Amino acid sequence: MTRDVLEAARAWLGQDPDAETREELSALIAVASTGDAGATAELHDRFDTRLEFGTAGLRGRIEAGSNRMNRVLVAQAAAGLAAFLVSREEHPSVVIGYDGRKNSRVFAMDTAELMAGAGVRAILLPRLLPTPVLAFAVRHFGVSAGVMVTASHNPPRDNGYKVYLGGEDNGSQIVPPSDAAIAEQILRVAAERNVLDLPRSTDFEVAGEEVLDEYVRRTAALVSAPAVRPLFVYTALHGVGYETAHRVFVRAGFGAPVIVTEQIEPDAEFPTVAFPNPEEPGALDLAFELASRVGAELVIANDPDADRLAVAIPDAAGGWERLSGNEVGALLGWRAAERITASGPEGVLVTSIVSSPALAAVAREYRLEYVDTLTGFKWVSRVPGISYGYEEALGYLVDPDKVRDKDGISAALDFLALFAELKSSGTSFAQHRRDFADRFGAFASAQVSIRVSDLAEIPRIMTRLRANPPERLGATAVRQIDDFADGFEQFPPGDILRLWLEDGSRVIVRPSGTEPKVKVYIDASSVAGSADERIALAASRIAALEAAVRPLVS
Repeated sequence: MTRDVLEAARAWLGQDPDAETREELSALIAVASTGDAGATAELHDRFDTRLEFGTAGLRGRIEAGSNRMNRVLVAQAAAGLAAFLVSREEHPSVVIGYDGRKNSRVFAMDTAELMAGAGVRAILLPRLLPTPVLAFAVRHFGVSAGVMVTASHNPPRDNGYKVYLGGEDNGSQIVPPSDAAIAEQILRVAAERNVLDLPRSTDFEVAGEEVLDEYVRRTAALVSAPAVRPLFVYTALHGVGYETAHRVFVRAGFGAPVIVTEQIEPDAEFPTVAFPNPEEPGALDLAFELASRVGAELVIANDPDADRLAVAIPDAAGGWERLSGNEVGALLGWRAAERITASGPEGVLVTSIVSSPALAAVAREYRLEYVDTLTGFKWVSRVPGISYGYEEALGYLVDPDKVRDKDGISAALDFLALFAELKSSGTSFAQHRRDFADRFGAFASAQVSIRVSDLAEIPRIMTRLRANPPERLGATAVRQIDDFADGFEQFPPGDILRLWLEDGSRVIVRPSGTEPKVKVYIDASSVAGSADERIALAASRIAALEAAVRPLVS
């Protein structure tokens, strides 16, 4: 067994074009060759399996090995994707983008050269840019596919490879069966080819600035110039969002934000945050400190590739309250419903099953079609006729004619416009919240995430829950459990458990699709009493449920 893994590691080393990963793998092989158990176990972890190419593409830590992100794996992925595109079209094409993470440009250049070498027209974006610009470019250029090199909000040492399809897929992320077909081609390349022998060409195009200019123009045109400008702080969390977001804000009439200078430029080390995810505790502390100093009314944050949006407002205690993805999603959904009914009677509001039922309530009130989907924006963005979509993990799609993926920059602009309109009308944000509760009911949500170091722990947790489902959560009885393992209603099989409680509350348990976590989504609502009473009751139900579910997954 040790000899097998050593042979696999040496074969990998023989085709690795990256000096850094070659050096660290050579050192690991040398130690493992002495019989060292730790080094041997590390080789097994790296070579006994591969990073799975699925609907999220690839994502993992940058190191040598088939179960890591590196130039060998990316070359195999690019060649496999090229083979898939060539098999489907006579003249396939691809646009490639990249963010500021370690090796992002290297992986993008490898992809461009390998695509061109395989006979695929390849267009490389002019420099590091946000994921929404790449998603826009797929439709803008009318290409067969798009590749974005990013690990979004993953830990600093990670990188990833996200794939979009054009044509009938309208620039959305890949879903089955395309993901399996691409994965099959990648595995064929890995089994049959040395990546150093794959044909390469420098005959690829570099897009001009017009693609970014057009994204900025169309995004800024989503809203009217504000009568009053909110004072707001912006952070890019060491990512690539600021240049594009700044241009959009200024062009739309909101002026330049106050910036968190320590986090505004791309930095692959992410030095000021433990995890570059605006949902993580502490990630927005610098933004909050700055906002308090300057007397800001709002904090706007994008994640490192700017496809997500976080919003925070001052709280009554003099601190800052980060709004949940569900609340931002519901408020932007209300705004979208107003837009739809002002322009015509038809529209579709979309969210995923783990997101709040609040958007469904908005759709009912406005007599609009509502659709919920499996978790992941790849599903949300594909609903026919979508007018607006969101997912609780800070992802919002406010302009599906332009982009078919979550877009943290256009969502930030839409929220700024909402805030400015409330301010100019003399309505406080707190009153707007009460107005929502009055009209649609009060909705509250929470999430419990359990991060694991051993991925095998995740299926053990899910198996334990299925074998011993709770009859009560706190003081409230569980009236129904929906297990998606074999498919449920219109949904295909998935590792999801949904619990309905007697008071109408809902709890969903599922593994994360992008991180080593088990996630629990908790939702409660109330339509009883005044707006303040509704809000208080929904919040109290959430607090009780949050305490009750933690023992289930820990």
